[in-house]
Amino acid sequence: MTQEAATEARSARVGWIPPVVGVVAVLVAAAIGATVGAADLDPGSVVKEIVDAIPGVVVDSGLTEVETNILFEIRLPRVVLGAIVGAVLAVAGASYQGVFRNALADPFLLGVAAGAGLGATVAFSVTGDSGLLAPFAFVGGMTAVVVTYALGRSVGGRSATSLILAGVAVAAFATAVQTYVLQQNVATLREVYSWILGRLVTVGWRDVWELAPYAAVATVVLFASRRLLDVLSIGDDEASALGINVSRVRLVVVVAATLATAAAVSVSGLIGFVGIIVPHTIRLLFGWSYRVIIPLSILFGAAFLMLADIAARTLTTPAELPIGVVTAFFGAPFFLLVLRTMRGPT
Repeated sequence: MTQEAATEARSARVGWIPPVVGVVAVLVAAAIGATVGAADLDPGSVVKEIVDAIPGVVVDSGLTEVETNILFEIRLPRVVLGAIVGAVLAVAGASYQGVFRNALADPFLLGVAAGAGLGATVAFSVTGDSGLLAPFAFVGGMTAVVVTYALGRSVGGRSATSLILAGVAVAAFATAVQTYVLQQNVATLREVYSWILGRLVTVGWRDVWELAPYAAVATVVLFASRRLLDVLSIGDDEASALGINVSRVRLVVVVAATLATAAAVSVSGLIGFVGIIVPHTIRLLFGWSYRVIIPLSILFGAAFLMLADIAARTLTTPAELPIGVVTAFFGAPFFLLVLRTMRGPT
């Protein structure tokens, strides 16, 4: 049996159990995230309060006004934001790995993180307006990937390797510029590094509504491309022989994944390794087909980051760890494991 046939057969055996497990994991993580924190809330009362918010339904939850405000204005926005960011980073990582056939690719591959970090640094240091953080980070991330793609195409044409190397060069340049800006504005070091380490501190539902449209559009595009990613896994020449416009598919997937990633990091900071941990875990458990990896990455990515956020805000109570530290704690050893055992298709 060929590798492609084996992949097809294993994917067919996955069935409905993994998606159901993924949905349950999301619901459990959301429930824990809504109830656990500096002020613990009764799970039953939380459920009743959420039901009571449904128009036409009246249920006495027993929560005080302060607890209700904590639930709806702090906990739930943070839980939803964590779910969206986790889903976006995981599905973007899976998509990058498929389109570049590189098992070590993640959402920061094309310089998105470095570009967004430079944009955030400029917002903090030059303008002094923290309200410009999100748009500056978004523009920085998108600019980095445009430069990377243009540079990679001019040097290596359709070669995925040339794009990866171009991303490394652009990231190094953006990091150098960021370091220079920080040295000229030492007073902003604390704020910038707090953002770089990642956080899910929201100002209510505004961050969620700002991120949701970008995440929705990009996720739909990547979900629709999952079968094409399977075709690309056999090689560019073979995919072209089957009638696939490889350059167009690669461009669409890269732009969609980068749009979502840039939008996510603009509100959450730089949260690494989600795009490595989640897709590879799914790949090890359920096979190499992107028809399975893409949808499961959305579910398990959301659950993973919500759980990481719970750990970040409870391990050192009343202080709070940057969520990027938590994901790096698990992600760095996992990355080394992937590097050591990497084999087979991506």
